[in-house]
Amino acid sequence: MDLYEPSAQQWGRDLRDFERRMLGALGLIVVVTVVGILGFLTIDPDAGVIRAFFMTAITLTTVGYGEEIAIDTDGARIFTAVLILLGMGATLYFVSVGTAFLLEGQLGHVFRRRRMQRELSKLSDHLIVCGSGRTALYAAAELSAVERPVVLVVRDREQAEAAAASLGDVLIVLGDPTDDSILEAAGIDRASGLIACSESDNENVVITLTARQLNPGIRVVSKLQEIEQERKVRKVGADSVVSPQHIGGLRMASELIRPAVVSFLDIMLRDRDRNLRIDEVGVPPSSSFVGKKLRDLELDRVPGALLVAVRYQSGQWAYNPSRDERINAGDTLIFMGSPADGRTLRSLVAESSG
Repeated sequence: MDLYEPSAQQWGRDLRDFERRMLGALGLIVVVTVVGILGFLTIDPDAGVIRAFFMTAITLTTVGYGEEIAIDTDGARIFTAVLILLGMGATLYFVSVGTAFLLEGQLGHVFRRRRMQRELSKLSDHLIVCGSGRTALYAAAELSAVERPVVLVVRDREQAEAAAASLGDVLIVLGDPTDDSILEAAGIDRASGLIACSESDNENVVITLTARQLNPGIRVVSKLQEIEQERKVRKVGADSVVSPQHIGGLRMASELIRPAVVSFLDIMLRDRDRNLRIDEVGVPPSSSFVGKKLRDLELDRVPGALLVAVRYQSGQWAYNPSRDERINAGDTLIFMGSPADGRTLRSLVAESSG
């Protein structure tokens, strides 16, 4: 399970701490070596720096090629013994730092964080879900189920670990979603949509405002416990507002009077084999669909997609549209199909008329 924690830049701290300790160990070895050279020059001033260095090297490494400098006094013997002990201590410290870094998994953590940073940097037109409650997890799971790239931003480490265990391959950024740097780490500037789904209405307002400032073109959907706050959230940049209580009430009413319809929708959402969804695709001005009637679009090239409605740029709707309906730039096709059908239909719509 991997979590990316840009707020603390943990991987950078781990690496810098490792580099600091390794440089400290190397520095200690250099210091011991210099002390050895100076000591042997003191013992035999005529030895020269090269011979003193060689004597230090064979002493510290205990190779034993013979004595380049005579060790024939008690002072020289004591100095050599102390030098050996210091050299062994510095070497053991150097080895222990590297071993601890590997055994404690810090090196693996550094590589994993770097890999996640690369994966996040590659994302474009992805979706961001901010929150750690059940609603946020359901939203992230649904986006993942329909094969949309999604990043989950979670404030608390324990909740992030629980989310990672249930969501599988969804990328998770650990940090405060109201913080500019956290949303930037999640790729807010390249994202196409964001869900503000924390347990606090005030926090959702701040997330919405921050997201809108960092990416004016992003679509923002905000969760609200108090539907009376809808005007405030829309004013700071939310494109849509969802109240779980309101949706829950409508669902219970539907269960009461339209149980078969609700069962159909539930089965459609839970069928992992077909993975059907009600989806949409917009028609850009450059599309070859522009100006054509539905009968001329050859939608049968996507046999799994069922066109159920057209939302015109004017805001009007055509339900179960006639094959004589004409499609214009800015219209939106509403269809039922699998994620694969959606990709194929989007590819067809994106084809240029030129």
